[in-house]
Amino acid sequence: MNVLHLLFTKDGLIYQIAKNKSILEENSFFVNEESPENYILGKLEEVLLKQRYDEVSVISALNHFTLMPEGFENHDSGYDLIAFNAPVDKENEELMLSVNKKFKVQFYYTFPRNFYKKIKDLSIPVKFNFSGEKFLNSISNKNSKEIHINLYHNQCEFFAILNKKVILYNNLDVNSEVDFLYFVMFTLSKIGFGIKETNFYVYGETTENETFISELQKFVKNLKVVYDNIPNKNFILN
Repeated sequence: MNVLHLLFTKDGLIYQIAKNKSILEENSFFVNEESPENYILGKLEEVLLKQRYDEVSVISALNHFTLMPEGFENHDSGYDLIAFNAPVDKENEELMLSVNKKFKVQFYYTFPRNFYKKIKDLSIPVKFNFSGEKFLNSISNKNSKEIHINLYHNQCEFFAILNKKVILYNNLDVNSEVDFLYFVMFTLSKIGFGIKETNFYVYGETTENETFISELQKFVKNLKVVYDNIPNKNFILN
């Protein structure tokens, strides 16, 4: 079975084409100052037409989201809840829902309608998910206070977990590793997580963000790099 895996980030698209458990192809595209308008949409169209797929798996790491407890059913308020965190364009964004039963939380998030339509137009099975839910589902929680950090290209998402309960989740667009570090440390002070008593776990683009990790190690005693994204292996996509 040929499956197309798509990961949308703040300024990019990563894709994998998999057959059973083998990765046949992987590539990424990121917007820069020279990129034409609708660059990512154009690349998405190219990937969708590359070959015939049996299924598409889509993960959004775009930071249009809100976190709610599992069982919240006022879905009509989803757009309004997201609007507290980020601007919402109801005419051009689809409202989506991802539920994480492991930690009993759910995410409302929006996904660009032009991307959504292009993917659905294939008329094959499609699975949509939010990166926060996928990331959270991969976490193995062992300690009382934990920070789990997933690093992307110019982006960072992280969870604060206390006694197996999600205290905080955020997804931040940043342009420097110093911003990553400042944001995480600032958050710790606000939620009462002491440096010495908190265990840190880092995933994702750790090689690309090695300065952030080395700087974090200067302040943090308990830090473990759990997963580094290498070609044909991406824990969010797989």
